[in-house]
Amino acid sequence: MSKQFDVIVIGGGPGGYIAAIRAAQLGFNVACIDEWKNDKGGPAPGGTCTNVGCIPSKALLQSSEHFEHANKHFAEHGITATGVKMDVAKMIARKDAVVKQNNDGIMYLFKKNKVSFFHGRGSFAKAVEGGYEIKVAGAAEETLTGKQIIIATGSNARALPGTPFDEELVLSNDGALRVGAVPKKLGLIGSGVIGLEMGSVWRRLGAEVTILEGLPTFLGAVDEQIAKEAKKAFDKQGLKIELGVKVGEIKTGKKGVSIAYTNAKGEAQSLEVDKLIVSIGRVPNTIGLNTEAVGLQLDERGAVVVDADCKTNLPGVWAVGDVVRGPMLAHKAEEEGVAVAERIAGQHGHVNFNTIPWVIYTSPEIAWVGRTEQQLKADGVKYKAGSFPFLANGRARALGDTTGMVKMLADAETDEILGVHIVGPQASELIAEAVVAMEFKASSEDIARICHAHPSLSEATKEAALAVDKRTLNF
Repeated sequence: MSKQFDVIVIGGGPGGYIAAIRAAQLGFNVACIDEWKNDKGGPAPGGTCTNVGCIPSKALLQSSEHFEHANKHFAEHGITATGVKMDVAKMIARKDAVVKQNNDGIMYLFKKNKVSFFHGRGSFAKAVEGGYEIKVAGAAEETLTGKQIIIATGSNARALPGTPFDEELVLSNDGALRVGAVPKKLGLIGSGVIGLEMGSVWRRLGAEVTILEGLPTFLGAVDEQIAKEAKKAFDKQGLKIELGVKVGEIKTGKKGVSIAYTNAKGEAQSLEVDKLIVSIGRVPNTIGLNTEAVGLQLDERGAVVVDADCKTNLPGVWAVGDVVRGPMLAHKAEEEGVAVAERIAGQHGHVNFNTIPWVIYTSPEIAWVGRTEQQLKADGVKYKAGSFPFLANGRARALGDTTGMVKMLADAETDEILGVHIVGPQASELIAEAVVAMEFKASSEDIARICHAHPSLSEATKEAALAVDKRTLNF
């Protein structure tokens, strides 16, 4: 006999586990199904983000940044460090420990909130009276019945046509996080978030890194002024970024990977590397959901079709996160998960896509919210712009990291903040103030009038707001 639940969540990533917890908080009897396994075969909830994405990549970025500081920047502070070496195996072990802490934390939260967890792959079996029958394929086969179903199955790395991931020479984000030794030469295809972050990790540890990007512009989604500033910093660090390339045949062998490509001038080139990371985007993960059993509608990309409230074409079936439209961001998935749980409870869950922040955790960090200057121009919106360099910020000087700036865009007539763009130290933390300001429809004058602690990096945000009105105080 199947086990009965009010809400069944398929997928335990950021969207799924958060949806399950919020639904349980609202008084529902909730089950969450997730198939991720740890190295011992046990459950590892948290999805791509926790296991092979956001969390482990930040652990490696932190380790590699410490290593670079010890080798290159400690001397500026009067600290002598000689014979500094990186134990890659220990670095990877620390990363794995951080991942496990997050896995265990989610299992604790399920127990605390009385969410029933099922380890295995969830799929639709059939529609039944008042809900749906869900099959769990794990160590033991189980059948669950739920009145409401939330699909949160995430996404998978997109492979190059004809070049599948072997996770030894041709790596997805998964393999890129498990490299056992510093490669002498590392190639990356795609200069997106994963490419830049992983390229930064191994470059700091001594790899010669070349990034091949098909687009003619660097970070096309980022404000152009910010992207140019970031590119200058990466060039200075030694990241080799080639834009406007067309990748041809890729061959793997005992010596590594050979990539044939044409550069922006149309000239034939070849790149020989020890390992190749392919970072050309992600695809929705609906494999094995058995959507045809219940008639769930998918689009041409394989994503679950939903409306503005994350409702699918089936009554009582919802979908959130990477498996639906919108940005593939963990925090976007979390917000949708909460909103759906609240809608099921008859509340008015809300997600504002216009104030979802974006972050690239390189050094310098890049973060933004709202529209870019080029978008405002294209939309014919009259705006004012103000920027402030970290070079003129006292805290940044004390940190020894003055790269970058804060840029603010505001409506020319109302002064409402339309976008904030940051490249520089702790941009991922600084962007939160901009998100709050935009959610409350703040003007640049509001930020300019708010007292910011001195010395702090956040003063650069205040100064950028002052710059909108051409009245900076420190630059």
